[in-house]
Amino acid sequence: MDGLPDGFSNLANIIGSAAADSGSNERLKAWWIYQILFSPHPLEERLTLMWHNHFATSNLKVNDLKLMQKQNHVFRKYALAPFGELLRAVSHDPALLSWLDAPSNKAGQTNENLAREMMELFTLGVGHYNETDVKEVARALTGWNVTRGEFQMQDKLHDAGSKSFLGQTGNFNGDDVVRVLLKNPATSRRLAWRLTNEFLADGLVDPAGMEELASGLRERQLDIRWAVETILRSELFFSDANIARRIADPTTFLIAPLRALECWRERPSTLVMAEWLSRMGLDLFYPPNVGGWNGGKAWLSTRSLIARTNYAKAIVDGHLCSPTKPLNLTELISKYDSSDTLQSQARWLALALCNNSDSGLIQAAIKAADSDVDRNQKLANVVVALLTKPEAHLH
Repeated sequence: MDGLPDGFSNLANIIGSAAADSGSNERLKAWWIYQILFSPHPLEERLTLMWHNHFATSNLKVNDLKLMQKQNHVFRKYALAPFGELLRAVSHDPALLSWLDAPSNKAGQTNENLAREMMELFTLGVGHYNETDVKEVARALTGWNVTRGEFQMQDKLHDAGSKSFLGQTGNFNGDDVVRVLLKNPATSRRLAWRLTNEFLADGLVDPAGMEELASGLRERQLDIRWAVETILRSELFFSDANIARRIADPTTFLIAPLRALECWRERPSTLVMAEWLSRMGLDLFYPPNVGGWNGGKAWLSTRSLIARTNYAKAIVDGHLCSPTKPLNLTELISKYDSSDTLQSQARWLALALCNNSDSGLIQAAIKAADSDVDRNQKLANVVVALLTKPEAHLH
């Protein structure tokens, strides 16, 4: 496969283990970006990032890179699996349990953090449970602990009494809670929202369409692969109302130009890329809170837009590589476009970077190119101009 490093999987494992052992969070971020940039399964990586946002866990509190990497492997392994498999794995994940204070949740001394977020964020969503449910679920989750970096059920800390939540009563434990939540119809609706929010423009799916997707998920035991395939094969996904209507998240803006301009051939520094990603507002392994990143228009602040502009300049100047090596855009474009006119070359760049060949966009980009520089520098200026246009921030 063109662009796939030899022995990718083995090399990724080596890099990841070394990063986790190093104690450097920047190296662990760089490892994940290496996966995103070179993985032969980009959809899997996109969903890994989506689940990181859904089960938002920050190393700021966990303070253990090995646990964060272990969680990342869980997201990747179950990225397209039935949601029950993912939820069961994540509910026993040491990083998540530490993040949400599970070890301090004991019989007679409950901590409600895990119980609340398990319902509000991971499954049911706001409005589908009450405070009594939170208290009773917290009792059921007592005894879940983390010992030497591994999940452990400590029976002596578990509340063995009867609990009542979401209309059910029994001597429930944590695994029973997961089972009940998976069967609740609100969970399928929240998953339908999460997936459509990932792949479709805001407001594009009406309530009937959302319920249809949720119903299909319930009928198929919350099969995420089916739901993703349904969305990606739908007429809505390919409609004009969806194409170039979603704000490009920082990871998309980071990776897409590198692939379009074949920068992967020069093996850009993923450490440098991780720094740029943070500047654009997405700090891997450090979501801002338990709700994760807001996404959408929130990605486009004054600070992040400045970072995106500077990143575009860094790409063409070759500052992602060591030693610095400016892009040879003339050579790249000649492989796909035999014309040597600036107009034609700028059009090729507009299609590659913005999926847009509008003459106004192209002329504006050409106008931004300095007339007193050589052709390759002109094209570099065109790239920067294109990547600062509104069209470049939509996908």
